Amino acid sequence: MPALTSVEQFLLYFVAPAVLGSAVLEALVLSWTERHRGGYDWAGFGVSLFDYVLRIVVTIAVPFTIAAPLVGWVQAHRLGTVVVDGWLPALGLFIGLEFCYYWLHRAAHRVRWFWCNHAVHHSPNRLNLMASLRIGAFGRVTGNVVFMLPLVWVGFDIRLVASAVTLNLLYQFWLHATWIPKLGPLEGWLNTPSAHRVHHAANVEYLDANYGGVLMVFDRLFGTYIPERDDLPCRYGWVHPITSVNPLKVEFAQWGYLLRDLLRSRSLRAMAGTLAGPPGWKAGGDGDTTEELRARAGFAAAPSRQAG
Repeated sequence: MPALTSVEQFLLYFVAPAVLGSAVLEALVLSWTERHRGGYDWAGFGVSLFDYVLRIVVTIAVPFTIAAPLVGWVQAHRLGTVVVDGWLPALGLFIGLEFCYYWLHRAAHRVRWFWCNHAVHHSPNRLNLMASLRIGAFGRVTGNVVFMLPLVWVGFDIRLVASAVTLNLLYQFWLHATWIPKLGPLEGWLNTPSAHRVHHAANVEYLDANYGGVLMVFDRLFGTYIPERDDLPCRYGWVHPITSVNPLKVEFAQWGYLLRDLLRSRSLRAMAGTLAGPPGWKAGGDGDTTEELRARAGFAAAPSRQAG
């Protein structure tokens, strides 16, 4: 196994404990401040901790991805080598990563195969810092890496790209603190707790929005930015909430639903749509896709995305 880079050592030995410690500190504070409103969701804390540990175990025990052949081909046919030794290549990596992450995250909501893992992150019915660590144990196995391969193809080292993705996710940790208010002129340009509350919301008005990692620029460019409304509190969790605190059920529920729907498929088209279509897709229509939910709620298209 190659030696850890300085960035990898920093993430492993400093950042990981600091993140977990911050989540525990918030839990202790909220358990006191919210004691008259039902208290802190300690059962959800346990589910998130289970997912966090399981993800580490899976990463060690299953060190491969279904996209491995494509990864090998891209590495063998890189256009060149980009050395990040100054601000310009670092900026290029940052912007490139934001673009690739936007499409990875969008696919995680719009392609059911990827949603089955990402849905774990959206399963908490109450949002907090610990929920940010519940991101699904099988993202690497299912091939999420394909969305980062353009960066490798143009010349960035794959381990550097992986570290950059980790730093991007690290930025998103604080976004799950619901006690942080809107941040004024930063809204709509940076990913903020307010923007991320919308992303986690199951309200039909808020679905499939705010995919960016650090920036909201690509959401604005591609029409997926929706601001948080003062008159519409966010309801967190899945469209059809999961109330179980059994960590195995939370981790594997969507995979079970996918297998059930594949076994019910009566054509190759139905199987392909079930795997690659959006969550809620049905071959005969009348499903629960975002578009169908909005149509039934009286929206002709996506709701207004203008800040109010």
